[in-house]
Amino acid sequence: MQLSHGKSAYFASDSHLGAPNQEASRVRELKLVSWLDGIKEDAEVIFLLGDLFDFWFEYKTVVPKGFVRILGKLAELSDAGIPIHFFVGNHDLWMKDYFQKELNIPVYHKPQIFLINDKLFFIGHGDGLGPNDKGYKRMKKVFTNPFCQWLFRWLHPDIGVRLAQHLSVKNKLISGEEDAKFLGEDKEWLVQYAKQKLREKHYDYFIFGHRHLPLNIQLKPNSQYINLGDWINYYTYGKFDGNKFLLDDLK
Repeated sequence: MQLSHGKSAYFASDSHLGAPNQEASRVRELKLVSWLDGIKEDAEVIFLLGDLFDFWFEYKTVVPKGFVRILGKLAELSDAGIPIHFFVGNHDLWMKDYFQKELNIPVYHKPQIFLINDKLFFIGHGDGLGPNDKGYKRMKKVFTNPFCQWLFRWLHPDIGVRLAQHLSVKNKLISGEEDAKFLGEDKEWLVQYAKQKLREKHYDYFIFGHRHLPLNIQLKPNSQYINLGDWINYYTYGKFDGNKFLLDDLK
């Protein structure tokens, strides 16, 4: 992928729309829509790195109610010819083909590698990668198991969606206290994961979400680890102009 002159690649993650309630979510949704509208003139490509929704489950003929503004804006940008890439997070990992069919937006369930202006990007949400977090890794195997998804699909959407939303907020899965502090490179498991990947192959940028804390760490002189933060407390996003990567926030 070669960026056109004056164009940039944009990155954002972790909006958790729908939580903790409709009123608070609507404020964040409007900010996200406004940001997308503001970047549409110079955006060559947009990467959304997961947990756009606090819960998303696609039944065969039903998708969660709401989110019409963000879905409409994504449809507008996609129809205008701006490529959008969506990486599922741990809160919206039940995505199937709705985004692909309705919005022409590919959905990725695993990290992907992109070459942009001769810079190699390793991009993913970040959940379940690296050492530790064994409890979540076991839970993710259950959530992604086809039989478990088949069982959940038999719940009426009014019951299934409400139950999942309740559990998500009750268990503080939006952002825990541990997400508010930098743990140090030795304890940041996504940093450790990136360093391990560098032993196998060079990457110029590792771009993740999930962590909720904006981070920009130099791994090597020509390799950076970026965590995009969130659209709950920080309203941060990434911008690559073809030469350098900037982690910025709404002014």
